[in-house]
Amino acid sequence: MTNRKESFEIGEWYHCYNRSIEERIAYTDAQDYHRFLELLYLANDELPLRRDDIGIRRFEEVLAMPRGKRLVTVGAFCLMPNKFDLVLKEVEGGGITTFMRKLGTAYTLYFNARHSRAGNLFLKPFKSRHVLPHHPLQQLIHYVHSSPAVLYEPKWKTNHVVDPEFLEEHLTAYPYASLGAYTGAPAPIRAILDAQLLSETRMIPLQKMLREARHYSADSGIS
Repeated sequence: MTNRKESFEIGEWYHCYNRSIEERIAYTDAQDYHRFLELLYLANDELPLRRDDIGIRRFEEVLAMPRGKRLVTVGAFCLMPNKFDLVLKEVEGGGITTFMRKLGTAYTLYFNARHSRAGNLFLKPFKSRHVLPHHPLQQLIHYVHSSPAVLYEPKWKTNHVVDPEFLEEHLTAYPYASLGAYTGAPAPIRAILDAQLLSETRMIPLQKMLREARHYSADSGIS
């Protein structure tokens, strides 16, 4: 992805997100979603990334592979059909920029080869928002984890949820976000996330999580 005007400060958290060009579908099936999740893990390494060099391995095996020095800390993530949201902390100078470039390039090359297309898949540059004191990190994480709610309760952002139990069940089970890992469910995606943040974060009731997500969305202007 292209060079950015703003800089990322070491030790600071950021909301990094992007959409596909023309909002086309960026993940067509479980294979595409799993490849992006694999790259979330593998790209977080100072060494060059070549997913094809790994060969054919099960999803769980890829997320158990040893890595070198990390570029970023991943606090949360969510993949939706035409976009992704990441919560990242800069741990090395230029780490977020390098990580996002490796991630976007590797997934686009894979997607184009698999689906017989050419050109960019995601908008450039990716967008980012600094997590400031008046935007607590947990509020951002709740926003990211609430993203799939629109698939089950389209009017959730206007505080209209028909079946809260149904929504909570499906949000927790959504396989392409980190919420399941935060609930303590055993899953290979835990390897992508920061172990300390996982251990320190406590789940809150669904309605409170959605309320904090609405506040973040309204205050940030992010839809």
